[in-house]
Amino acid sequence: MKCLNLTLPVLLILTLCNQPLWAEESIAWDSLKPQQQKLLWSIKDRWESFSPEKQRLLSTGAKRWQNMTPEQRARAKKNLARWKRMTPEQRNKLKQQLKKFKSLPPEKRQLLRERKEWFQNLPPKRKQELRKRWNQMTPAEKRRFLKKQSQHQSKRTP
Repeated sequence: MKCLNLTLPVLLILTLCNQPLWAEESIAWDSLKPQQQKLLWSIKDRWESFSPEKQRLLSTGAKRWQNMTPEQRARAKKNLARWKRMTPEQRNKLKQQLKKFKSLPPEKRQLLRERKEWFQNLPPKRKQELRKRWNQMTPAEKRRFLKKQSQHQSKRTP
């Protein structure tokens, strides 16, 4: 039961910012696959009151959840817990950052993913040092640093 209570919000988070918006018809509860119904059972009574868009997001999220590995599910739950701790302002900022990220060219998105992975693989002490250094920089210093990094990367890319 506890797992199912976490599942619905996780499904919402997974599908929030990556779906196009267009008019569509409602999805009948009975048209969902049994596995999707099982994941979404706690909202069955409200299903018909949801917009077609929300129904689509939930059914897509349930399908994605089913295809996740245990590690991916654990990461999704961790992300949900972090999301729940955020203030509305922090959530809006994160949504804007995600929107900005998705508007970047694929090669820039890949570069950011690689840099994130590099940072995540650093020892905790080194991460802390880098965060401290970054937080002590002025906005102008941060802009210069990012510009320098961007120029350095463009020289490396053919």
